Amino acid sequence: MGLEWAWLRDQRPISAPNNEIILEGTAGCRVLLLHGLTGTPTEFGYVAYYLHHRGGLTVECRQLVNHGQPIGVLARTRWEELYSSARAHFLHARDVCRHQGVSLIVGGLSAGAVLSLLLASEYPDDIRGVMCLSPALFQDGWSVPWTHRLIGLADYLPLKYFLYLREEAPYGLKDEILRQRVAAVYARASLRSDTQGSDVGYAHFPISLFCEMRHLIARCIRNLPKVKAPLLLLQAEQDEATSPRNSQFIYDRVASMQKELVLLKNSYHVITADLDRVQVAAAMTAFCLRNTLEVASHNEIKAGNIDA
Repeated sequence: MGLEWAWLRDQRPISAPNNEIILEGTAGCRVLLLHGLTGTPTEFGYVAYYLHHRGGLTVECRQLVNHGQPIGVLARTRWEELYSSARAHFLHARDVCRHQGVSLIVGGLSAGAVLSLLLASEYPDDIRGVMCLSPALFQDGWSVPWTHRLIGLADYLPLKYFLYLREEAPYGLKDEILRQRVAAVYARASLRSDTQGSDVGYAHFPISLFCEMRHLIARCIRNLPKVKAPLLLLQAEQDEATSPRNSQFIYDRVASMQKELVLLKNSYHVITADLDRVQVAAAMTAFCLRNTLEVASHNEIKAGNIDA
């Protein structure tokens, strides 16, 4: 990743387009999906429609706070704001599920997976399942430079407010066609542009946001033993940003009785859009339906509608 610097504290929020995806289904389950940092809900475009059309599931792909805003606005986001944003989306989905009498499953990609685990640890009785896609606890993928280890030091320096990492190939994608499309969009992006946060996310990553993410990750790691819901972990063997060690670390520490780890052969970090996206979507759909059916059967037994 190339390093760029600029003073962008003068950038202010704008009226940004809403990239959220909301699909109402009939399967008795609502799925809340959270994108990664500097990402966009459209990262889930393919899997969201697959879950909806193949599984009949209701799917919400929500946008995290300050995403879609100028990069200088996003860079000022604190970790507490990120989690509060995820929690607000969750609480709204939970209220809808209670009203409709359906199950709620949460999931996320990269940092969104971290946020999903935090929600599952805080609300163990309200979440029927957790889906972690390319979880980002450790930035230890094969394309991460050794200098990334110095980001912890930047948290104590004012330089973090000036510095931005420019995204470089492969952009989390093994699919060469998609990679070229992303490269064409990123080539036109600049730090001063108000048009970042498009359908392919930002072309830059604020160092300050990396620093804030460290606090979220530390909180998540402490709370892993509190996660009790059924868990699905999906990660690429060749993930260039976060190695499969991330998923194994989570698998070994959660208290979930039901947990599954699937390693993908033909993708990089953004597995929801990459070459294994069909396998990813199918595994997510099966996980959601399986846990929805278990809840429905349990409720029928409690109601005395079928013999125990």
